[in-house]
Amino acid sequence: MLYHLLYPLYKYFFPFNIFRYITVRTALAGITSLVIVFVFTPLLIKKMKEMKVKQQIREELETHKGKSETPTMGGVLIIFAIFISTLLWANLTNPYIWIALFTLLTFGFIGFLDDRRKILMKSARGVQKRYKLIMEITLSLVIGLLLYYLSFYGLFNLHLSVPFFKKFTPFLGVFYIFWIALVLVSSSNAVNLTDGLDGLATGSVLIAGSAFTALAYTAGHAVWATYLNIPKIPLAGELTIFMGALVGACLAFLWYNTYPAQIFMGDVGSLSLGASIGIVGIIIKQEFLLFFAGGLFVLEALSVLIQIIYFRISKGKRVFLMSPLHHHFEKLGWQEPQIVVRFWIIAMIFAFFTLTTLKLR
Repeated sequence: MLYHLLYPLYKYFFPFNIFRYITVRTALAGITSLVIVFVFTPLLIKKMKEMKVKQQIREELETHKGKSETPTMGGVLIIFAIFISTLLWANLTNPYIWIALFTLLTFGFIGFLDDRRKILMKSARGVQKRYKLIMEITLSLVIGLLLYYLSFYGLFNLHLSVPFFKKFTPFLGVFYIFWIALVLVSSSNAVNLTDGLDGLATGSVLIAGSAFTALAYTAGHAVWATYLNIPKIPLAGELTIFMGALVGACLAFLWYNTYPAQIFMGDVGSLSLGASIGIVGIIIKQEFLLFFAGGLFVLEALSVLIQIIYFRISKGKRVFLMSPLHHHFEKLGWQEPQIVVRFWIIAMIFAFFTLTTLKLR
């Protein structure tokens, strides 16, 4: 909104021309989002305590019993901050912005339903997994259809971009819709599984989100995209502002979410943030880089999958002491801050590696 109000004024006062630059508006979106979360989180914590919106702890996590009084659903404020900041500083005529915001809100709503059921039932189990998965798949297919519709106007490419193979770009056609659904469901749930220790998911999303902020800007920049030989998406640059708002919100929320956490983001936060990074990766044609930038999330998700499969095959035996992976290290005796910081380091390594792949094609 402010972009549309301020930028046209450059005709009368040239310094307003600064608002045409994506880098400036990304910084402003990040700052706006950061301030909203930083200022209003204490009020949210107080309100959630009054409403007794508390974190539900799994019975097998004895060391986490003290967290049962910690407020949750802080992701509502993260979503609000990203939404408002993006509306203020992005070009609202850009269809990608609306698809990204739609993804943020709808996956956040699924997380909200899950959190709400946990609180009402006073249980760590929320909406039944199959119903939750059905909702996620349905929404993902709708988003896939929207992007497929844009392909008729040349605004979305139905070819896959594969890292390290610049000439291998398979055409998926209508099947791209199902690929989109797979990516969105996977990315949202991978972040959700990582959200088990104070600050772990928030910090990891911050790191992966920063990498995709750079990737979105590069994909929308004609010169850089050509130089790096990556798909050039003319309108994708505006997604840099959306990602800047996401990074700013996570940075501020981490202040309150780091050990010992004063508030948790809940499923409403983790599902929406995971899906948001996923949709940006899809639009800028870097879906495979999601698996690199979000390598930590992949490891966490794989640990759960391996545990389930091996448990069923071996009739009760386990590979890990507990899954997801961060709980395995807790059972080994590692302290929570130690696990979180080391996992952040791993996330940074994955993010750095992701950026190096841009030239390795």
